[in-house]
Amino acid sequence: MIREDISKYLGLMRRSGNLITGQELVISAIRSQKARLVLLTEDTGESSKKKIIDKCRFYDIPVVVMGSKIDISNAIGQSRSVVATNNNGFARGLLKKLNK
Repeated sequence: MIREDISKYLGLMRRSGNLITGQELVISAIRSQKARLVLLTEDTGESSKKKIIDKCRFYDIPVVVMGSKIDISNAIGQSRSVVATNNNGFARGLLKKLNK
């Protein structure tokens, strides 16, 4: 379960156009080094989770594993298990909220 403030922040990121959703788009953003932070759900399939985490490590992009697909989907209004932001400010803001 993700906290309400994080859920609202993810919604804000989506509405502002700073959220990349879906596995293929997120992987593309990681490869092009446009992703600043990747958020992956705990219930993502093991092979997908490994693929995304390995790519993030290779390209030195922070990745956070938390919540469920339902939590993220409710927060952004789309059924997704992985999202990323391409905005440094939103990435820093989300990391601050996660470290509270």
